[in-house]
Amino acid sequence: MLEAFFKPKGVAIIGASRDPHKLGYGVVRNLTEFRYKGPVYPVNASASEILGLTCYPSVSQVPDPVDLAIIVVPAPNVVEMVDLCGKRGIKYVIVTSGGFGETGEEGKARERLLKLTADKHSIRLIGPNCIGSIDTHTPLNTTFVMGMPIPGDIGFTSQSGAMVAAVIDWARGAGIGFSRIVSLGNQVDVTEREMIASMVNDPHTKVITAYVEGVSNGREFMAIAEEAARKKPLIVLKGGTGEGGAKAVASHTGSLAGSADAYRAAFHRSGILTATTMEELFDWARALAWQPLPKGNRIAVLTNAGGPAILAVDALEASGLKLAPLTEATRAHLKPRIPAAGSVNNPVDVLAGSGPATYALALDTLLSDPTVDAAIVIQAPQDWFLPESLAEVIGEVAANHKKPVLAAIMGMASVQKALEILHRKKVPNFAFPERMASTLKAMLNRYHWLESQRESHISLSGIDHLEAQSAIYHQDFVRLMEAYGIRFPAFELAQTAKMAAAKASQIGYPVVMKLISPDFTHKSDVGGVLLNLKTQDDVLQGFDAIMNMAKMIRSDARIEGVLIQKMMPKGHEILVGLKQDAQFGPLIVVGTGGVEVELVRDVAMGIAPLSHQQATELLGRTIAGKRLNGWRSIPPGDWNAVTDAVVRLSQIGADFPEIKELEINPLLVLDPGNGAFALDVRGVI
Repeated sequence: MLEAFFKPKGVAIIGASRDPHKLGYGVVRNLTEFRYKGPVYPVNASASEILGLTCYPSVSQVPDPVDLAIIVVPAPNVVEMVDLCGKRGIKYVIVTSGGFGETGEEGKARERLLKLTADKHSIRLIGPNCIGSIDTHTPLNTTFVMGMPIPGDIGFTSQSGAMVAAVIDWARGAGIGFSRIVSLGNQVDVTEREMIASMVNDPHTKVITAYVEGVSNGREFMAIAEEAARKKPLIVLKGGTGEGGAKAVASHTGSLAGSADAYRAAFHRSGILTATTMEELFDWARALAWQPLPKGNRIAVLTNAGGPAILAVDALEASGLKLAPLTEATRAHLKPRIPAAGSVNNPVDVLAGSGPATYALALDTLLSDPTVDAAIVIQAPQDWFLPESLAEVIGEVAANHKKPVLAAIMGMASVQKALEILHRKKVPNFAFPERMASTLKAMLNRYHWLESQRESHISLSGIDHLEAQSAIYHQDFVRLMEAYGIRFPAFELAQTAKMAAAKASQIGYPVVMKLISPDFTHKSDVGGVLLNLKTQDDVLQGFDAIMNMAKMIRSDARIEGVLIQKMMPKGHEILVGLKQDAQFGPLIVVGTGGVEVELVRDVAMGIAPLSHQQATELLGRTIAGKRLNGWRSIPPGDWNAVTDAVVRLSQIGADFPEIKELEINPLLVLDPGNGAFALDVRGVI
């Protein structure tokens, strides 16, 4: 339980100061200024009182009740103070002091000792190198930052203290309320996982937001995040997404999968909405806290000006949303009730001269239309009426419907009262209309994720676990996949030309011949793949050609022979890959396969194991998935077969963490009902 960090019975400030320019003064000031109702005990051996509060020379002499200590002393003295807290019986400590793991080896050693000392006394510790915690409903402010947001329903946790300080100041200026805010710092004890879980249980927090630069345990983080997301929206801004992908290794999957991709996949799987900016983080949070979720992507736009509406429509389309078609009944109802020069087609334009009453009627009509899933209301600055009167009617109409409404009463200087009204009525406002699109998209993504959680996970049949274990032992990836029910065309291995011809006759012409060598990743680039061999002479000549070409390119190449495989009809070529990520475990990569894989770089990534629905959704995010539906002269492919192969490969990744990489490229997907076949496989254990 972490409640004492937000609702303590009493607080001691070790390192409290009388100097207004020191952090120890700021903590005492915030606890008193923002009306914390429990006792506050400044600890300073050189002072008798600070801000009218009695000082104590040591935490050992602080009276009851006290269960939380804020330590603001130089880093070399922190461990001693934590030890004294433990002896005093204080079980919750916030260490704001820097000078620990972030400073180098000496700081890391000090941090390890800090952790050992806290553990010795069963102390829960936030920090070090943080700025503290806020609960606006207690109220409590243990930070040294000037000011405090108004009470609200957004929780925010951050690994960066500077981000917390900026959010506090921004929230005060924007009038946005928060429930809890906490800076975690170096996370020597309390982690982002625990803090997210604690906010789930806070009745005042409706939406959880977080700024993270990394997570302390990938799979555990996913489990906690998914549990949280089932109950409350969880939005994360991940710092450090600009890094390059992982170094190229033996397979294409290794070159395509980077840690930033792994985080995106893990967040998507867990129901986390991933913001790309701080602005998005809190735009989305307000809307998710205040408005119902849309059940579709059809948006109605109500405006008094054409330019802002055009920007809104462009942004909606860029986000994958579309304009609601509006029924004939809706347009007929609106036509005599808006100015004659206005438009009853979406966007609905009531022109600059219309007042709040016209807006109210039009918005109510649009929200009543069954083709509308959400509405945005735009008002460009004008002189006909006060913006706050429009804010009143938007809030009143929105409250009568169960569809989300977002507002863009544009401007800043003239709309402050209108913003206060909209906040009170729980309608988020945006200074410019193009910002609303990503918010609606995030809301729709949450609706779809919640709906997807209703799927029951299907158990796979036809898996031979003993055969799979044997295949892993012998590093035979074809046997492994066959043991998991992944299909291959008929094939045989051959080490001589004569053997190749015999195997080809056994399989039946036409056949494909492929070089088997660990020294050639791209066999087709070096003449190591020959297609449509129709006769024995084709096979004999082809074998010699492949061997000669390989030796000419690399005289020391390790050549194990050739693979003779049944020539398959044309179909879709899909990449299905598996990669073990150090943080999140097995990742699945799907996308366009064949020789185009690096050129096109059309991939989507998910966390294994996958259900059939998750595999379908993952592939649907790629160009390859769109082609599988049929594209111009390209016939559709066997969706059931390809998703089944993806699910089975993902289960291999979950069952055998010793597999570093495993890839099918290509998986040949034939016409619906005709299946999918792995044509080439490579792996690394």
